[in-house]
Amino acid sequence: MIEVGGAGVMLVGSAAAAVVLGLVGLFASRRLGPVTAFALAGLAWSLVVIALVTLVPPSGTATLVLAEERSESCSTDYGGPAPEGFWILGGGQRMLNTALFVPAGALLVLGLARWRGAWVLVPLGLAGLVGYSVLIELTQLEVARIDRACDVTDVVDNSTGALLGGAVGLGLAWVLQPWRRD
Repeated sequence: MIEVGGAGVMLVGSAAAAVVLGLVGLFASRRLGPVTAFALAGLAWSLVVIALVTLVPPSGTATLVLAEERSESCSTDYGGPAPEGFWILGGGQRMLNTALFVPAGALLVLGLARWRGAWVLVPLGLAGLVGYSVLIELTQLEVARIDRACDVTDVVDNSTGALLGGAVGLGLAWVLQPWRRD
């Protein structure tokens, strides 16, 4: 059996995605302008990083979870089943779950700010980030081998991060003015 997982896999995947999406941003910058192109490429990269951090097994060894032992539903115990702390960095897991979605929210707003329909697209995009968080949690529930727990607290924390990022993105859009063609 091939073992896949751990921080090394996450870092290599993040770096590879950064190279590919950096090139996409570079090529798209002629058409969209540099701020919008790199914001949208950065948004795509942040979504890849979120998937890697939340769906790659925390260690290289996958645990075998028997069907009878697999959780049937997500934890609705607000505060969650996970202990305080996180295996990559010290500190509260809830803070890290929130911080993980801040770049996505900021880059989403910055990437969409140049279009006239941004006042509709941005709320829809933020709702999409909430949906992405729900999809990740459902995947964690269904794929028990990745050694992750489905928890409603994570959705709340991720959504909070996306909204905080959206506020940061508004400030960045005001400063960088992506509607200007540089």
